[in-house]
Amino acid sequence: MQRIGMVIGVRPEKIAEYKRLHAAVWPEVLSMISACNIRNYSIFLKEPENLLFSFFEYHGNDYAADMAKMAADPKTQEWWSVCMPCQAPLDTRKEGEWWATMEEVFFHA
Repeated sequence: MQRIGMVIGVRPEKIAEYKRLHAAVWPEVLSMISACNIRNYSIFLKEPENLLFSFFEYHGNDYAADMAKMAADPKTQEWWSVCMPCQAPLDTRKEGEWWATMEEVFFHA
């Protein structure tokens, strides 16, 4: 199992919409998340900085393949097209990232 943390900004005028969307995530999107070996997925909001922090556990054997599978899914693409206008990617993210990946520096079980 691999723990993944990511961060992205959220546009202040879109916070209510982002919360509304995530209060009722489409069932097909949730199914794809599970099909791609992701469990215990959470997104946290920090205001007034307007940052979203996501955390999930990856339980598969090929993270890149599972992420490609998710990215190729038409319903997931549609979901992203609704959510992405709410988000403000960090200028410091790596090339090719939307959500910026984070280094895990501490874990206690």
